[in-house]
Amino acid sequence: MKQLSGLDNVFLQLERGNQHMHVAGLAIYDPSSAAEGRVRFKDVLRFFEARLDASPIFRRRLVTVPIAADRPYWVEDAVIDVEFHVRHIALPQPGDWRQLCIQVARIHSRPLDRSKPLWEAYVIEGLDNIPGLPGGSFALYVKFHHCALDGEAGTEIVKAIHSLAPDAAEAGTLAPRMRDRDPSTVELCARALVNNLGRLPLLTRLAVESGARAAKLGRSALPSRAGDGAGAPDLRSLVSRAPVTRFSGRVSAHRVVESVGLPLPAMRAVRVAVEGATLNDVFLATVGGALNLYLGSKGELPAQSMTAMVPMTLRGADKTADAGNQIGLAVMKLHTEIADPVERLRAIRAGAGKAKALSEDLGKDLAKQVFEVMPTFAATTLTRNLMVPQMNVVASNVRGPDVPLYMAGARLVSFSPISIAIDGLGLNVTGFSYDGVMWVCVVACRDMLPDPAFFADCLRRSFQALEDAARSSEDAPKPRATTRRRKGTPRAARRASRRVSA
Repeated sequence: MKQLSGLDNVFLQLERGNQHMHVAGLAIYDPSSAAEGRVRFKDVLRFFEARLDASPIFRRRLVTVPIAADRPYWVEDAVIDVEFHVRHIALPQPGDWRQLCIQVARIHSRPLDRSKPLWEAYVIEGLDNIPGLPGGSFALYVKFHHCALDGEAGTEIVKAIHSLAPDAAEAGTLAPRMRDRDPSTVELCARALVNNLGRLPLLTRLAVESGARAAKLGRSALPSRAGDGAGAPDLRSLVSRAPVTRFSGRVSAHRVVESVGLPLPAMRAVRVAVEGATLNDVFLATVGGALNLYLGSKGELPAQSMTAMVPMTLRGADKTADAGNQIGLAVMKLHTEIADPVERLRAIRAGAGKAKALSEDLGKDLAKQVFEVMPTFAATTLTRNLMVPQMNVVASNVRGPDVPLYMAGARLVSFSPISIAIDGLGLNVTGFSYDGVMWVCVVACRDMLPDPAFFADCLRRSFQALEDAARSSEDAPKPRATTRRRKGTPRAARRASRRVSA
């Protein structure tokens, strides 16, 4: 029996009304690499089922504490009811990309059954009219509740349920295990009393430590006689409200999904245009440009920069630890007000540096620590009323496998990460890199984004503008450097220096 962490519990408790707090992945497979050039549903089911013991998440279900006096617990079931969790469906003819996105969005709009382990999988056939896919291609949509895992833990599950070769040997059969004993009501209440009393001194200590760090940071940001504090982290970013956009309201019960692929070599070429830029900066600049195009076309682009919630991993080197959600959160400007793509990338790079400095000063895991000791009602209230109003969208980027993966011999062609839209953050854009491509997936409230294909086109156009601008900056003639002869410097040494510089 394992208790949810404070952050895990926040993701669970935020599931209210039309806010469904599950994350998912849509994998598409080419069966031509399989032994017979085709894969049947029973082949996929057998392959997938044999790997469910790779993670305890597939067996765990929730046990709640009476009157919500404490955080829930995970207990492991002895047997996985595979027929309940894994479903088999097919698209109607003609089976095109738009139909797949619509079907996946409908499935993604439905909450998980909390009486069962919090995951579902759908094998989807009938992908007969998607360009670039051969006949017999299929998709696998898998969703988990966010209270069970974060992005990097999800990546480890993706690796675990696939093989590295099309002809990999079958894994062992799924065997029953000793199930956890469900705790009694008396035991749960006793644990709740002990846990809550134990958190009180931790809450006091965290408040004192955080207050001291904030005060120190505030003093460092004050203008001084020697300077104006321009280089210090901006404390206003902790309390400033984001501009109101169409994504700021309450979400409906319906979602839309879209995905585009951006080649990683091209993204790496773009980041060279700005010194110190990272792939994540290029990703954020692409999202910012897409919002500039999309909202600009509707006459709704705010003059103030839109901001994004950017999750940051706290896992370190060990990505496989069974530790629930291990993430911190940063608020970053997307600079949607800047039309020039390179200038936007440059501004995002500068902002990322300030956000990193602020995070290190306050503690990267500050939010995680706060949620660990804070009562549940206070944590969810803090999230809804203080954190969410500072942001317009969620923009997350997860590094995935850089080699091909296989399911029952079929090659994994693409993997789109489908995340969460909530009240106040009705648009979520998540990137997942796989085998040379970053798959950028958009999920949003259907009322807020009624034209997801147009937004996908804005993403493509935004990245193309970045790529063109980066190429132009490379092709532009560089000013010829002038070298002043210095006394005492041998002519041969100066020539060697020029060769090294060139």
